Amino acid sequence: MKTRYIGSIDQGTTSTRFSIFDENGNIVAKHQLEHRQLFPRPGWVEHDPLEIWQRTQDTISTVLKSSGISPGNLAGLGITNQRETTVIWDRNTGKPFGNAIVWQSLHTTEICEDLARDGGTDRFRKKVGLPLSPYFSGPKIKWLLDCIPGARKAADNGSAIFGNIDTWLIWWLTGGPGKGVHTTDVTNASRTMLMDLEKLDWDMEILNILGIPRQMMPEIKPSVEPKAYGYTVKEGPFGTSIPVCGDLGDQQAALFGQTCFHPGDAKNTYGTGCFLLLNTGTQPVPSTHGLLTTLGYHISGSPAVYCLEAPIAMAGSVVQWLRDNLKMINKSSEIEALAAEADDNGGVYLVPAFSGLLAPHWDTRARGILVGLTGYSNRSHIARAVLEATAFQTRDLFEVMEEDSKVRLNQLKVDGGMVVNSLLMQFQADILGIPVIRPKVTETTSLGAAYAAGLAVEIWHSTEELAAKWTADRVWQPKMDEEYKEKLYAGWRKAVQRSCGWA
Repeated sequence: MKTRYIGSIDQGTTSTRFSIFDENGNIVAKHQLEHRQLFPRPGWVEHDPLEIWQRTQDTISTVLKSSGISPGNLAGLGITNQRETTVIWDRNTGKPFGNAIVWQSLHTTEICEDLARDGGTDRFRKKVGLPLSPYFSGPKIKWLLDCIPGARKAADNGSAIFGNIDTWLIWWLTGGPGKGVHTTDVTNASRTMLMDLEKLDWDMEILNILGIPRQMMPEIKPSVEPKAYGYTVKEGPFGTSIPVCGDLGDQQAALFGQTCFHPGDAKNTYGTGCFLLLNTGTQPVPSTHGLLTTLGYHISGSPAVYCLEAPIAMAGSVVQWLRDNLKMINKSSEIEALAAEADDNGGVYLVPAFSGLLAPHWDTRARGILVGLTGYSNRSHIARAVLEATAFQTRDLFEVMEEDSKVRLNQLKVDGGMVVNSLLMQFQADILGIPVIRPKVTETTSLGAAYAAGLAVEIWHSTEELAAKWTADRVWQPKMDEEYKEKLYAGWRKAVQRSCGWA
């Protein structure tokens, strides 16, 4: 009997990674490539979708060649992706109608403000669990249809179709023009502001209000699909037929990879942005504090699982800003040593509202500020303020999530690129006052996509089997004095107030 593996495509905001996992859930091969970040105007962020597709093909080819693993040994393929990033393309040619609008971008600020004049920012929240915000895909679709020449006409005649990045990649992997399967899963659909949370289908009323033709929308499927969304084609990067059978937005993939399968389980991912998710079970829990009610995952044949989500727009990307724009470090990994040169932040706070603030503030007019500077301040204080900003924002979200869910969170599972930073993780434990736990496998987004596909093709047979594989690598216990902790946090909240409404 041949060895069976699972392939996992992790298409993120700054890079694309392809990994191969064995039957024990271990990575046996991987490769990662960055793509360009395009900033046509202040506050606007775009990607070239064709560049992303090329990077995806390149990472797959590199891994297959370097590992010596035959594509025929891949039992299934899972996909996870940067969510909300929006593409419209021609189903007949595969040519995009312009660049993809990235989840962080403020292209649609005015559209959202116009929509909010009738019913406020929570106009659609009861149906979709989300406030009106440039963050989500629905307003981005409207912007593309309104502003790109020929896009609306093509959408009306059926040739233009929409997808988040998962849909874009599945369409190409399964054949592209004339062949590609046009589909998405419930987690990605729940980030469009267009899907009814109860019905798990597109809401016609909202589509009509935004002027989005139903025919351009992908079919919504479960996240774990034994029947497969479709199969890779011979002309593609795998050169053979492999079932594409797992699909999760990146943060839900991390929830799945962290095996948060029970109500009350929570994880925080520290990547480009930062995303705190709490499993709330098989019923959606409305938020009264500006959090997002969204889908956690859906295994075909079982009830869908919901979660509360608290997103932070800027986390690891602020470290990149310190590296690329301010030139304070040469590599992102150098920030920990620089920050450690200071015993504390020296009274310096950075609020990284570079494209506004997400939950719980939802202020698109907020802007980044650096405050508390004195003649004593130096590079190390600023580096420390960059790291501490992520931990402070996480506490902001932690407090309102506990209030909404009525669940006391007594530990936090963490993952993502920033969790190798011990100074940050210790500060996070200190400012929350609870243990912070890093798993043995920190690439939980890729792992979650692999788990989803592996369940679909029965490499693994239950979530209980997956949960048994989870092991901790390191635990940070809180050590900070309570009075000092609250003093630091009060300074942070004062800084946030200064950043709001700036633009």
